[in-house]
Amino acid sequence: MFSSIWYRLLKFRNNFYVTFCIIVTWSQRDGHYEYNIIMVVLMTEILKLFTSIILYCKDNSFGSLCQEVTENKKVLLLYMIPSFLYCLYNNLAFINLAIFDPTTYYVLLQFRVVMTGIIFQVVFNKKLSLKQWFSLVLLTIGCMVKHMELDFSVNIFNAKINLSSNIILVFIQTICSCLAGVYNEYLLKEQGANINIFVQNVFMYIDSIFCNLIVFILFFMSANNASNMLNNADLGILMQPKIIIIMLNNTAIGIITSFFLKNLNSILKTFASALELIFTAVLCWLIFSIPIHLNTVLSIAMVSYAVILYSQNPVQNTWTKERTKADNIV
Repeated sequence: MFSSIWYRLLKFRNNFYVTFCIIVTWSQRDGHYEYNIIMVVLMTEILKLFTSIILYCKDNSFGSLCQEVTENKKVLLLYMIPSFLYCLYNNLAFINLAIFDPTTYYVLLQFRVVMTGIIFQVVFNKKLSLKQWFSLVLLTIGCMVKHMELDFSVNIFNAKINLSSNIILVFIQTICSCLAGVYNEYLLKEQGANINIFVQNVFMYIDSIFCNLIVFILFFMSANNASNMLNNADLGILMQPKIIIIMLNNTAIGIITSFFLKNLNSILKTFASALELIFTAVLCWLIFSIPIHLNTVLSIAMVSYAVILYSQNPVQNTWTKERTKADNIV
């Protein structure tokens, strides 16, 4: 089980995720954003970079940071892969929250829990137990129930399932999250095992800034109304209180997540996802008057149980433990 400090940090992290959903939905007007979401993601990555530099320089010199970056250029390049995946993930989060209400968004996003386990077992040659496969099936059914029109006056087998093509975007976002999480964990514990975690964060955010700049330039070049895109990227718009809260909130998520991947693993960091679902549903009902239907309650219950069941028997990254033992022997 978690130590008390990790449990508290895990609660903070999940609270930040719920806050992100609520604030992003609050920042919309009629399902649209009055600001450039790519620029917000870019500015957030810059804020994360400065935060990581400040935290590193609290106990070390800036010259030492520059030296570590120079000596570990290979790791800096390796971080380009998870940085690109997180770039897609962060931008898709805004897009999907404009399409789905926060509760539906989080229910669909719970696929990441089991998908992370599957990717984890493929990458590190692990096998899922019967209980883990059962949680996979239960979670899948739970996500389907969220999109069912339940009518007890008709045969239950005639219930309609409303699945839009927009779910593909959530699926892509989930894939990005899982791949980036597992690969980032590999870099933190293997390639960069002896590198300060804040230096690794600097690598991640330098690459993320580069990726988001490329995305911004590509969208600018393909935009029909480039001037309107630049207006939405105006710093005055980005300095609005709600936008600042989004950036600060996401910065906290990024820093805390790196500690979990370094000290726990990419599966255990999703342990409190069930609480995210419940808090998100209740807060959306209170703040945005988004109704909680019977299928929503059933879906949350099934997905929550699936996540808890899976967390009781997670895939263990024994490869890291074996390496630690070997290092201790040496």
